[in-house]
Amino acid sequence: MKVLTVNLGRPTPSPHTDGADGLTGIGKQPSDGAVRVTDPGPKGTGGSGLAGDTVCDLRHHGGSDQAVYAYAREELDAWEKQLGRPLPNGAFGENLTTLGITVSHARIGERWRVGDGLLLEVTSGRIPCRTFAGHMGERGWVKRFTREGATGAYLRVIEPGTIRSGDLIEVVHVPGHEITAALEFRATTTERELLPRVLDAGDALHTETLRAARAYVAKQTAAS
Repeated sequence: MKVLTVNLGRPTPSPHTDGADGLTGIGKQPSDGAVRVTDPGPKGTGGSGLAGDTVCDLRHHGGSDQAVYAYAREELDAWEKQLGRPLPNGAFGENLTTLGITVSHARIGERWRVGDGLLLEVTSGRIPCRTFAGHMGERGWVKRFTREGATGAYLRVIEPGTIRSGDLIEVVHVPGHEITAALEFRATTTERELLPRVLDAGDALHTETLRAARAYVAKQTAAS
C-alpha cells in the first residue's frame, strides 16, 4: 500500500465554482518534492492540510475534517474504462492517489501512517459538487458519481508530518465497526435512513455527519 503521487492545486478561474472569487483549486498536479501536512483548522477558515495546495471556497471545502482527500488508482482505472478517456493522478482533485488500499471502503476512524511522522484518520466520503462536475465535463456527473459510490475518503490530520510520492501507507488502526466512507456517503446523500447506523463510528465521523445523524435520531425519536 502506497501513495503513488501527492497532488497539489493552484487557484484557477472556473465558471463552475460558487466561490466569490470565481477560482478553484480542484485541478491538482503531482508534486516533485516533499510536502508538509498539518491540521488546517476549522472549516470556514482552514483550507487544505497540504502546504502549497489551495482551497478556494472555504464554505464547502477544506478544514480539519477534510484536510486531505485520497482516491485509489484502482478506482480511477475503473472510471477510465467507463468514461473511455485517461484520468491522470489528481484527476478527481485528490491530494493522495493511492495504490493497494481500498480507500472508499476504509472505515471511519481508520488510521494511516504515511511518510515522515504523518498520521491520518478517515472521516467521510466525498460528496460531488458543481465544481467537480464542471471540472470533469461529463453529463450528469453528480448523479453518476453518486450512483457509483466510489467516493474516496477525506482524512483529518492526527499527527503532522511530511510526505512524498512513493511513500508507503501503513494502516495502524482499524475500528471494530463496519461504517466505511462509502456507507457514510450513502447515509448523507441517498439513504438518510442509514444515519442512525453511522453513529457506530462515534466522534471519528466528520463533524457535519455526526451532527446530522444525531439530529435525525432526535427527530425520529420525537416523532415516535
